[in-house]
Amino acid sequence: MRTYLPAAAAGAAVVLSCAWAVPASADSGPAVAFRISDPRITESSGLAASRLHPGVYWTHNDSGDGPYVYGVDAATGKTVATLTMRGVHARDVEAISLGPDGDLYVADTGDNLNSWPEVWIYRFPEPRDLTSRTVDVTRFTVRYEDGPRDAEALMVQPTTGRVYIASKNQKGGHLYEGPAALSARGVNVFHRIGDVPWVTDGAFSPDGSRLVLRGYLWSAVYRWADGRPHRIDSLTVPIQPQGESVTFTRDGRSLLYGSEGKDSKVWKATLGGEELPDDVAQSAGATARTDTSPTVTGSPGGSPSRRPTAGTGANKAENSGGRTVGFVLLAVIAAAGYGLRRLGRLRRRRD
Repeated sequence: MRTYLPAAAAGAAVVLSCAWAVPASADSGPAVAFRISDPRITESSGLAASRLHPGVYWTHNDSGDGPYVYGVDAATGKTVATLTMRGVHARDVEAISLGPDGDLYVADTGDNLNSWPEVWIYRFPEPRDLTSRTVDVTRFTVRYEDGPRDAEALMVQPTTGRVYIASKNQKGGHLYEGPAALSARGVNVFHRIGDVPWVTDGAFSPDGSRLVLRGYLWSAVYRWADGRPHRIDSLTVPIQPQGESVTFTRDGRSLLYGSEGKDSKVWKATLGGEELPDDVAQSAGATARTDTSPTVTGSPGGSPSRRPTAGTGANKAENSGGRTVGFVLLAVIAAAGYGLRRLGRLRRRRD
């Protein structure tokens, strides 16, 4: 069982992912945006769009790598900067987010056995120059009000700067809210404010009006209002060997989904309708009001026809209808294989 489950999961992922190569048009579902080509990045577990460097995404490996953050150029898939966090002994780094202060927040919050009484968040300014360097960090100690939790998602709210963590559990996790401002002295207690499904990553839109959470085979968008998430809809998510990351593009119009694995693909999914952040939707509405060109095209029969928006309505049904059974099968196989692999790795590390 230990030998064949991971291989079976990988095989199922390959077979099912072939279906995503079929659509020919850009708005028929997610499409590959780039590949992470750096041979050092084999377990990309988080993504954050750079604010200072358009087209660059910050990522990091899961446990077992070191205190490194990599800047990857989406145009080439190559690493353009490697940042080493000074004085950090990385235990199980799972997520990265960019705050309104221009700082990167790195979450050392993985805890597969729910046994660590404390976990950590590291913060440092996003570098203005894309050069490899060692960076000084501020370290924040974190505890959950209800005891240790395994968590792979950290989100910094872009308007308030408040930090949120989503825990991961087979029966569903929880969303935790940090203090109004993190303190480098003492312990920062995170309080539970809601329930969420099995979450592997999450991200706020650049304007802070939307929150997206993802798991291995699902993704959902929430409206963020009064400091709480309000679910809007499910999103189309690509099938990946081990989907571990999500982030908004810099303009807020699309999502990027990442996965662990060597030479891993990062997929792009365009948002539409209520999925769009408020500032993007308002901008689009203003453009539509001042644009006198037709908004629909004529069909061969003379009646107007409208092409569905990517990830919504007809496309969502089309992309998911024939794959439901496969998704469930992959979820069972991948979850089992993933659990055995991570448990074995954790035991070896502790031994």
